[in-house]
Amino acid sequence: MAILITGISELITCDHTLDGADQNDGLGIVRDAAVVVGSTHEDAPTSVLWIGAASDAPEADWSFDLGGQAVLPGFVDSHSHLVYAGDRSAEFAARMMGQRYDGGGILTTVEATGFATDGELRALLTARIDEMHSQGTTTVEIKSGYGLDLEEEVRHLRLAREVTEETTFLGAHVVPPDYRDDRAGYVDLVAGPMMDAAAPYARWVDVFCEPHSPHAFDGEEARLILTAGADAGLGLRVHGNQLGPGPGVQLAVELGAASVDHCTFLSDTDIDALAGSPTVATLLPGVEFSTRSPYPDARRLIDAGVSVAIATDCNPGTCNSSSMPLMIALAVREMGMTPAEAVRAATVVAARSLQRTDIGVVQVGARADLAVVSAPSYLHIPYRVGVPIVKTLQV
Repeated sequence: MAILITGISELITCDHTLDGADQNDGLGIVRDAAVVVGSTHEDAPTSVLWIGAASDAPEADWSFDLGGQAVLPGFVDSHSHLVYAGDRSAEFAARMMGQRYDGGGILTTVEATGFATDGELRALLTARIDEMHSQGTTTVEIKSGYGLDLEEEVRHLRLAREVTEETTFLGAHVVPPDYRDDRAGYVDLVAGPMMDAAAPYARWVDVFCEPHSPHAFDGEEARLILTAGADAGLGLRVHGNQLGPGPGVQLAVELGAASVDHCTFLSDTDIDALAGSPTVATLLPGVEFSTRSPYPDARRLIDAGVSVAIATDCNPGTCNSSSMPLMIALAVREMGMTPAEAVRAATVVAARSLQRTDIGVVQVGARADLAVVSAPSYLHIPYRVGVPIVKTLQV
């Protein structure tokens, strides 16, 4: 069945190849637009079949009118930690009073999550996914990392795989207490038996490469784990340069990681390396908001030619927000991005960080993952900060 969607004041395609679209901001905007979506056969996902001016729209089996609202690709949240139990709101309050974040609170979540049953974790995860969908997010990457032993890491990945194909093994989140005096032993466990058991449930492997935290991993430890992940057939992602300068960005570029995330403290050499590589710099402004930390300089990265994405990093400790519209507003207000750059960062560039071309764009043949803005222009997303004006378009 083909469905015609009309009454679109402004269609943000994020397709720089679309003939006749307004490409001034790289958004591929079609005004007074219509879209036809549908499936080519019974088992196929719903995809975009036609895009153009409403006056040229073809006939369809069914249609509905959005009454002058804007439409854009569904948001791609390429960094989240959604499989967890417990509450760390007291940590947030402490940081607002000046307590510094160093990664230690992760173990609090590990303990609480370990006590939760599959049913309890599944219910929490489903509620968080629904919350994201209600705000325009249609694709989400989910990391493990709150297990830190073989059985728990596999359990969390198995649950995450129920709601997304973008799952990431993050056994190297922090070093657990039992291995505090045997870091090499834990690295060997993550790179060996844990990797083997996790790989069937994961598409990616990630490491918290952060020498400024006593709980995280240094450059050589991260290299060993990432190399083992690549040997296991997993794509590479890196938490890097969050708490201070470090080797994360350089390591990500050297090993060909799809994304290096946080990127708060960067040298000129780091930026030059990113600019000369396909590795995406994924910025997580909700973390800086929630930890009273300095924001990354997105303007500096973009001007250097770096591909910049944004994501929520939704997690219980450093950013308990699932709102991509809020991340767009923070990127514009605090990181020097234009509204157009922030929207692209939340859609097509975030999709690039997942090495996907079928999402983050409104294009014939792409998935019909659409979000609708209850306003005439995408500019209202950062303009009406905190107001729930974006939602996933159900077709």
